[in-house]
Amino acid sequence: MLIGARGLRVLSVTVGLAMVTAPISAQEGQGGGPPPAVPVTVVSLEAQNVTLTSTLPGRVVASAIAQVRPQVAGIITDRLFTEGADVELGEELYKIDPATYQAQVAQAEAGVTQAEARLKQANRELERADTLFARNVGSEQVRDTAESERDTAQASLQVAQAALQAAQIDLQRTTITAPLTGVIGRSLTTRGALVTSGQETPLAIIRNIDPVLVDVTQSAAEMLAWRKGITQQKLADIDDTVTLILADGEAYELTGRLRAAEPYVNEQTGVVTLRLEFPNPDRLLLPGMYVQVKMPQGVAENVVLAPQEGVSRDRRGRPTALVVNADNVVEERVLQILESRDNDWIVSGGLADGDKIIVEGLQKVRPGAPAAPQERGAEAASAAPATGQAGQAGQAAGSGDASPAASGAATGGEAAAAPAADETVPADASGAANEAAPADADAAGAAPATDTSADTSADTSADTTAETAADTDVAAAADDDATQPTERRKGRNPRRTVRD
Repeated sequence: MLIGARGLRVLSVTVGLAMVTAPISAQEGQGGGPPPAVPVTVVSLEAQNVTLTSTLPGRVVASAIAQVRPQVAGIITDRLFTEGADVELGEELYKIDPATYQAQVAQAEAGVTQAEARLKQANRELERADTLFARNVGSEQVRDTAESERDTAQASLQVAQAALQAAQIDLQRTTITAPLTGVIGRSLTTRGALVTSGQETPLAIIRNIDPVLVDVTQSAAEMLAWRKGITQQKLADIDDTVTLILADGEAYELTGRLRAAEPYVNEQTGVVTLRLEFPNPDRLLLPGMYVQVKMPQGVAENVVLAPQEGVSRDRRGRPTALVVNADNVVEERVLQILESRDNDWIVSGGLADGDKIIVEGLQKVRPGAPAAPQERGAEAASAAPATGQAGQAGQAAGSGDASPAASGAATGGEAAAAPAADETVPADASGAANEAAPADADAAGAAPATDTSADTSADTSADTTAETAADTDVAAAADDDATQPTERRKGRNPRRTVRD
């Protein structure tokens, strides 16, 4: 009985292998022709003139900067500005206790009054000496002495007036004002702090950041080209403005110009510092920010812009690209690259106007293989209609195959149900039942089927039925062997019992 079940399993495996190898044999029979053209996505190239640029690192610098420091000593009594706000020239920022300087002004005013009184007395003495000298009563020496005292009194008055002016200036400096129009930073001191005249630590810093300056470094050789006018000749017909690349990789929307070049070459690095000026109305550029500047260096004529996704490197490190020629055959080209431009390479050799470079499907083709090129823009346009047609075809195929599969499954279930119903037989009749079950299964497996799914269901059901019948026979035989010793001990003959 177990041999029949194993036979069914071998038969199922043999049928499955035949079904799998049949399409392979059919395909091998059709492999005699040329390979089909592989669809690839290409980009048509156009020759053009491109401005070559060099990328230079730099730092943003404020166009004007002023450090606010006290010019008199005293205690800070008040802060009159908002940190980070705009301030105008002469706007009040801090207040210093003015009591000491008010006293100095009062003292200077008293000194001026005293000097004026001395001057008046000297003038009267001089007038009296002149009168006596005119009458020949006084001597000439007396008149000269009075005149000298008058001049001394005038000088003393001027000294007192200057002292008063200095005291007034110090009193005015107790109110610290903005020396520059710009944006003031955070306050570096607090109310109640003692400050001194000309101290090293500033109270605050004011910066003018519209416009801003960008300091970049350039090699001395490139700077010589600028000095000799070679670069200006190359850039005669194009715009010589420079562009800025921010720290996040995005380009700054406004352009700048070269403002000055430092007449000094660094001995250690061999570079020259250039200063560029950029407008900054939105205050996007802040002092100290790292940026990159693209400066024009020349014009490359009759070059192409090749997409970077279509360029790779060979084992020798040379840039290569796969191109579809006029015969729709793939060719490999070795390129000469000048520099990068956004997502493209500026190629001066290896590619020409009208070439079709492969950008998608590079893994599917190799040099010398046929290809079916499709432009990148046209591929996206034709993808939507094709997707809709494929979806409708899939729905139709699914609805058509549903009923045969269901009928095949039902047929297999009916074929498996018949043998399973006869499994309840006596112990002596187990052999006949086991022989009948494989026969029924063979009959069910030999029945003609109209669908692959139905045959698979029938074979599976027959195999399962055979295994169940075999297990039933083994169990029945074990029960029989266990029963016979018990009956013999009782003195009964099991065969006679069955006959009776």
